[in-house]
Amino acid sequence: MSKFSGCRNLVLILGDQLTPSISSLRRADKSLDRVLLVEVHDETTYVRHHKKKIAFILSAMRHFADELRQGGWQVDYVKLEDPGNTGSFRGEVVRACERLSPQKVLLTEPGEWRVLEDAQSWQTALESPVEILEDTRFIATRAAFHAWATGHKQLRMEHFYRDMRQKTGLLMADGKPEGGKWNFDADNRKPARSDFFMPQPAKFEPDELTKDVLKLVERRFGDHLGDLYPFWFAVTRQDAETAFDVFLENALADFGTYQDAMLTGENFLYHSVVSTYLNAGLLDPMDLCLKVEAAHREGKAPLNAAEGFIRQILGWREYVRGIYWLNMPDYARSNALGASRSLPDFYWTGDTKMHCMAEAIGQTIEEAYAHHIQRLMVTGNFALLAGIDPHEVHEWYLAVYADAYEWVELPNTIGMSQFADGGLLASKPYMSSGNYINKMSDYCQSCAYDVRQKTGSTACPFNALYWDFLDRNQDRLGNNPRLGQPYATWKRMDDRKKQDLRDSAASFLSLLDRGAGV
Repeated sequence: MSKFSGCRNLVLILGDQLTPSISSLRRADKSLDRVLLVEVHDETTYVRHHKKKIAFILSAMRHFADELRQGGWQVDYVKLEDPGNTGSFRGEVVRACERLSPQKVLLTEPGEWRVLEDAQSWQTALESPVEILEDTRFIATRAAFHAWATGHKQLRMEHFYRDMRQKTGLLMADGKPEGGKWNFDADNRKPARSDFFMPQPAKFEPDELTKDVLKLVERRFGDHLGDLYPFWFAVTRQDAETAFDVFLENALADFGTYQDAMLTGENFLYHSVVSTYLNAGLLDPMDLCLKVEAAHREGKAPLNAAEGFIRQILGWREYVRGIYWLNMPDYARSNALGASRSLPDFYWTGDTKMHCMAEAIGQTIEEAYAHHIQRLMVTGNFALLAGIDPHEVHEWYLAVYADAYEWVELPNTIGMSQFADGGLLASKPYMSSGNYINKMSDYCQSCAYDVRQKTGSTACPFNALYWDFLDRNQDRLGNNPRLGQPYATWKRMDDRKKQDLRDSAASFLSLLDRGAGV
């Protein structure tokens, strides 16, 4: 840990703020101010993060500190095992102020409510004032989202996305959406085949600094979930940009068409796999959107691919952040459907006969990554249908994915995946029987359960659980206009068929509750 004899401002940089142009650094002076980065135990264990996630963040922080030093900044860096490390942001800011006696503490607002709430209390423990600056790395400011939300009775991503397209000019022509449509999602639902060419994301050999971090994670977090090796993440801005360039060159053209596809043994397909870098601050969201737009203009990617990617960044990513800050802190405890079942153990082990679940969870354990359809329509879909406590589901997603920070993960889980906010974020629950998984993947071909069977011990569990979910939630969801067709189908079923579905679901859930193998 380096020490300095004093400074004007102490600039605290958090582990997901690894951006040289962040607002706190823009307000600082290299010749007068000091930058503080701290590795603290509280942040590694408030949920039991995946080993790869911890290693990525700590290595990226250490590399960012070096980047700042090379840029002329004086950096005070506290490592996890440094003597005297208090293990908390508050404790380390207090210690740094005792060392440096700054006139002021500067930080860009944290991305998570609990950290912001903590930071707002530091003033009482410090002699130096604390100034919290707006995070300007997003395309929509919190104030702009609040203004948009105030003007709408219903908050829907599609409406927000169209507004953002108009404001940014992305994929627009003469004030209208390029191609005559705002959304090409209907073109992006094709299953892939195992004989397709499958590009791989850029992978990077750990340098000595990263190797030191990997040894630390082995030593301190060996009992956490996940495979630490092989570790191939980019941990510098340059490598993160290289990773995105590889995606642009090799995978963007087919990203749109196959973005919902799933294949056994194929962990990445045509996805960019850069959300981990983007959410840590190594990449800029508008820059990514502009590069994708340019690739389309240059004829390197069709419109459905470019629009699909930009919608994920400009639409969903910005939208869920707005929802998060608009509704916290109560949003985290939302449970509109009253789900209360405990998260099954196989979410932590991948040990289940359901091949789709085993694939998605097994990949998560290996890579700290799964793409959005695996998260939404496999692991999330099962949790929703089985009535698992949404807060437990939220903590699992937050722990196991390297790109998961609460501002982006919580609304996606509570709102989109588990419908626990009662429809604030999304207009209907995202759920399906086994048919959707069979259509979009090859998972069902290797499963112990039969996706064609609706009931019985060998039937795909998603089938009976789907109808049982609709049945037990009819008072809450029966009037949802987007569920009119499945409820009409349920109403037309004869009583014997309905009871068979209820009995099959009950039998499966009983096994689940007993911890029996399913």
